[in-house]
Amino acid sequence: TVTLAFTLDTKDLKIFKVSANGQAAKFELGAQQGYKGSPLEITLPFELSRGQNVIVEVEYETSPSASALQWLSPAQTAGKKHPYLFSQCQATHCRTMLPCQDMPSVKHTYYAKVSVPKELIAVMSAVRDGQEPDPSDSSRVIYRFRQMFSEIVCYVLCREIGPRSRVWSEKEYVDQAAFEFSETETMLKTAESLSGPYVWGQYDLLVLPPSFPYGGMENPCLTFATPTLLAGDRSLSNVIAHEISHSWTGNLVTNKTWEHFWLNEGHTVYLERMIGRALEGEQFRQFKARGGWKELQEAVHQFGENNVLTNLVPSLKDVDPDDCFSCVPYEKGFALLYYLEELLGGPEVFMGFVKSYTQLFAYRSVTTKEWKDYLFTYFKDKLDILNKVDWNGWMYTPGMPPVKPQYDTTLADACIALAQRWQNVKCDADLSGFSEADIKQLSSHQLIEFLALLLLEDPLPQSHVKRMQEVYNFNSVKNSEIRCRWLRLCVKAKWEEAVPLALKMATEQGRLKFTRPLFRDVYNFDKFRDVAVKLFKEHRDAMHPVTATLVSKDLKVDQRTGF
Repeated sequence: TVTLAFTLDTKDLKIFKVSANGQAAKFELGAQQGYKGSPLEITLPFELSRGQNVIVEVEYETSPSASALQWLSPAQTAGKKHPYLFSQCQATHCRTMLPCQDMPSVKHTYYAKVSVPKELIAVMSAVRDGQEPDPSDSSRVIYRFRQMFSEIVCYVLCREIGPRSRVWSEKEYVDQAAFEFSETETMLKTAESLSGPYVWGQYDLLVLPPSFPYGGMENPCLTFATPTLLAGDRSLSNVIAHEISHSWTGNLVTNKTWEHFWLNEGHTVYLERMIGRALEGEQFRQFKARGGWKELQEAVHQFGENNVLTNLVPSLKDVDPDDCFSCVPYEKGFALLYYLEELLGGPEVFMGFVKSYTQLFAYRSVTTKEWKDYLFTYFKDKLDILNKVDWNGWMYTPGMPPVKPQYDTTLADACIALAQRWQNVKCDADLSGFSEADIKQLSSHQLIEFLALLLLEDPLPQSHVKRMQEVYNFNSVKNSEIRCRWLRLCVKAKWEEAVPLALKMATEQGRLKFTRPLFRDVYNFDKFRDVAVKLFKEHRDAMHPVTATLVSKDLKVDQRTGF
C-alpha cells in the first residue's frame, strides 16, 4: 500500500473542499505561474492498495474571468431573448473551468449532468443520455451526457441533416445552417473511405454566436462552428471537412504536447484536402493547397522569417500556446506531408500511411519522433529517399519550408491573370477596361484567391480599389472570406471610406482569422490608429477572452490598465 498525492491544473478557481471516497482530503493551491495558473496538490487521506478505486470530489467555484467560458447577455445573441454560455478550452483554458490534467497527452472518459433553466437547452461534446426535471428547482431541467471513448449551454434549435448528424443553433441561424452543412454525411462517408470507421457515433454541429474565436472546434460528437461559415452557397463548408477530419487526426490520435501541434493540424489539413479531392477533383485540392501556401507566407511575414515560433516543431518553454497560434502548423505541416507524398508514390500511397498511422496510434497521444519513426517503418523499402529529406530544415528551422511544392495552377490561372492586370496598371492610367465580366465566371474560391494574391503585393492605389468596388461591388458580398480580404485590401490602400466597414466586421464577429488582421491593418493606418484602439476598448468586454487578449497585444493595449 502507498499514500498517494497528485496534482491537478487550475487557474482562478476557488477551491472549497476536497474529499476522497467520502473522506476529507488535504489539498494545497500553489502559487500562480502565469498563464499556467496554480497547481492543486491533493493528498489522499488513506493508503491505496493495488487495484483500489478512488473517487475524488472537488467542490469549487469558477471566476467571472474564466477564459474557457464566455457568458453572453441576451443582447449579444441573435435572438435577443436568452443568455448564452459556451466553452472553448484549447489550448490551456480547461483549467479555468474545472480542476483537471489540462494537457493533450491526457485523455479520459466522462459523465456529466448539467442543470439549466427550462427554457434553455444544454449540449456537450458527448452522447446525449436523457433529461429530467431538476429535483432541487422546478424551474430547471437536468441534461445528462456520457463520453466513453467539453461543455456548452445555450438556447438552441436543431435540424436533422443526416442519419447521424444534427445541426444546432439559435433559431435565427438554424435553417441557414441546415442548408450550409447539408453535405456533412457525404463528407463523413468520404472520410471513412479514406481513414477507416468513424468511432464517435454521433456527429453534430453547433453554430455558436459570432464571438466564437475559431472557424471550428473539433469537440468529439459535437463540432463547434462559427456563423461566419454561413455564406449562403456552401462555399465555406471545407471548414466542416476539416473538423470531420479531426475525428481521426486530433481526437483519435492527438499531439502529446503543444510543440507537436502540427501532428493534429497538418494531418487534418491533408485529410480535409483529400476529402475535397474525392468530391471536387485533384485540381481543386491543388488549388486549395496553393492558397494555403500563400497564407503560410503571410503568417511567416507577420511573425518574422527568423522567429522560432514559425518552426514546425517550436520550443514552447514558458510560452502561452495562444500567443503563437497561426496557420504555421496547419500549412507548413500540410506542405511537409504533400512533399513526402510526392517523394513516396502519390496520394493513394501516402494516404495509406496516414490511415495506418491513425489506426496504430488510435486513442493515444504522440510526438513528432514517434510519427517519424513510424514513417520510416512503414516506408522501410524507401529509406534512401527518406534519408535525403532535410528534416531539420522542415521541422526545426524558422521561416518558409526548405522546399516549395509545385502545385497545379489550372484553377488559379484566371485569378493570377486578373491580379496581374490590376497590378500592372499605373496609378493614373485609364481603368475603364475593367468590368463586371472579369469575375463573372470565377467561383467564390477563386475570388478569395484573387484577393489573396493582391494582399501579398504592395498596396494598390486608391483609384484601383475604388474602381474595383464600382465594377465588382465587393462591399455587398456576404462571404466572410471574400469580405475580409477585400476590406483589408481597401484599408492597405488607405481608402478612408473602407475603415468603418473594416472595423464593423472586426467587431460584429470575433473570429481571430478576421478580427486580428482587420484591427492590425486599421491600426497601421496612422490616421485611424487611435480610432482602432478606442473601438477595441469599447468592444473588449463583449469579445471572447482569447480574442480580447490577442488583439490587445496587436494594438499594444495593456490588458491590466486598459492603456
